[in-house]
Amino acid sequence: MGDRVKGKVAIVTGASSVGPGMGNGKAAAILYAREGARVVLVGRSDAVEDTKRLIDEEGGDCITFKADVSKSDDCKSMIEKCVQTYGRIDILHNNVGIEIPGGIDKISEEDWDRTMNVNLKSMFLTCKYALPYMEKQKSGSIINISSLNAIRNLSYISVAYSASKAGVNAFTREIAIQYASKGIRANAILPGLMNTPLVAVSLADAFGGNVEEMMKIRDAMCPTGKQGEPWDVAYLALFLASDEAKYITGATLVVDGGFTCVAK
Repeated sequence: MGDRVKGKVAIVTGASSVGPGMGNGKAAAILYAREGARVVLVGRSDAVEDTKRLIDEEGGDCITFKADVSKSDDCKSMIEKCVQTYGRIDILHNNVGIEIPGGIDKISEEDWDRTMNVNLKSMFLTCKYALPYMEKQKSGSIINISSLNAIRNLSYISVAYSASKAGVNAFTREIAIQYASKGIRANAILPGLMNTPLVAVSLADAFGGNVEEMMKIRDAMCPTGKQGEPWDVAYLALFLASDEAKYITGATLVVDGGFTCVAK
């Protein structure tokens, strides 16, 4: 166990994974706990209990909270539960996201709205309720998980997802500037091609349903010859959450193994 965020309280939304294995939010939650934070693990299903089990086994301090973060009442209750339990909130890690691939000719209005509600509105709501507490403390770190899709097209069209993640970048920038003088920082992380359960569930159809073949194709697209892991995102999040990053705010930081450096 370390102490890079010792004494801090973190909320991690999307702190489970949609299937077996390690997702970005799950890894971040475990890492925060390993480095001394008390963590509120937020998810929509009982899958979040597996994250709690892993943290408990390592001697960490955490609680779970079921919430749909696209709903205002759930977000308000989540923040209140955190403050009631631990007395403060130092780190808000917004990790929830869905992807429904397709261009504007394929995406329905309902899927567009759902994507925006889950990927972007959820961050607006969690920040709206967390920021007053951070402002009273005169400190806080908000970490919003965006995507490489926010700044470039990949090998398939995903118009709703890309637009929502571009919105995350702009939203993060505005929060950072508004609260910079109040001791509160906000940054966005843009993961590149990652090998996570969410990728397997969300994008298999775009690659003909063959997950193994899809992963080989995605590995080959990366300059390193392989996709990133959830821990790669989690360690950057840990840095941004810690006092080591006290002068970093409004940044959009890419974790992509050099993918964006290669001419398309």
